Amino acid sequence: MKARMPFGQYVPGDSPVHGLEPRAKMGLVAAFMFMLFAVDGFAGLSAAAAISLAAVRIADVPPRLVLRGVRALSVILVFTLLAHALRWNPATVALVRLGPLAVDPYGLRTGVFFALRIVLLVVGTSLLTLTTSPVRLADGLERLMRPLEAVRFPAGEVAMMLTVALRFIPTTAEEAEKVIVAQVARGARFDRGGPVARARAYVPVLVPLFVGLFRRADELATAMEARCYRGGEGRTRMRESVIGPGDWGALLVAGSLMIAVGVFF
Repeated sequence: MKARMPFGQYVPGDSPVHGLEPRAKMGLVAAFMFMLFAVDGFAGLSAAAAISLAAVRIADVPPRLVLRGVRALSVILVFTLLAHALRWNPATVALVRLGPLAVDPYGLRTGVFFALRIVLLVVGTSLLTLTTSPVRLADGLERLMRPLEAVRFPAGEVAMMLTVALRFIPTTAEEAEKVIVAQVARGARFDRGGPVARARAYVPVLVPLFVGLFRRADELATAMEARCYRGGEGRTRMRESVIGPGDWGALLVAGSLMIAVGVFF
C-alpha cells in the first residue's frame, strides 16, 4: 500500500514560493491572516480566495495536499455552520423548520462566511510548511526572535521547540493512520454503530499512538544530544539565510495587496 503524504509535510520544489526566504514567507502569512480577519463580507473573502488560489498555483503544490488540512477540520466546519444557522423558536422567517428548530437565513449566511474564513486560513497558512523545510523554518523563526535575546530570551531553543511541535502534527497523523490500518487488518471496525460507538472504537488507537509518539520524541532527543545540540548560542550554519531584493519585493507588493484588501473590503 502506498503511504500518503501527511498534511503539512514539506514538499520539495523550485517554485518562486519555495525560493522565498522564510522570514518573508512569515511576513506574507501575517499579512494574509490580517486580510482574512479584517474583511467583513463575501467580496473580501472572494478576493482572499483568489489570492490563495494564485499562491497555490505559483507554489506548484498538489491541491490535494493543501485541501487535506481542510478535510481534517470538516467537523469544526460543520459545527461552525450549524452553530450559526440553527435557531430555537426563531421569530424571523426560517428557510427550513422542523418543530421548534429552524434554519435562520441570516445565521446560515454568517455560518457560511466563518466556515469559508477557516478554509482559507488553512489553505493560506499550510503553504508555509509545504514550501519550507524544517531547517529553514527553524532558522527563520530564530532570526525573527533574535532581538529578544537582549532580554535573555532563548530564541534558538524556542525556535527549535516550535519547529519540532509543528512537525509533529503530520507525524501524529501518519502514526494514527498506521495504527488504524494495522488494527483494521486485524479485524477492527471503525464504521459500525452511531457516533458514540464509532468514537469509542477509536479509544484503542490512542495507546499505541502515544507510545509511538513518545518513542519518536526519545529518538529525536537522543539524536540531538549525539550531535551536541546546545541551543542557538555559538551555532554556525552551512548556509546563511539572507533576505534579498526579490524577497523584499514580494513582501512589499503581495503584503501591501493583502493589507489593502483587508482595509477596503
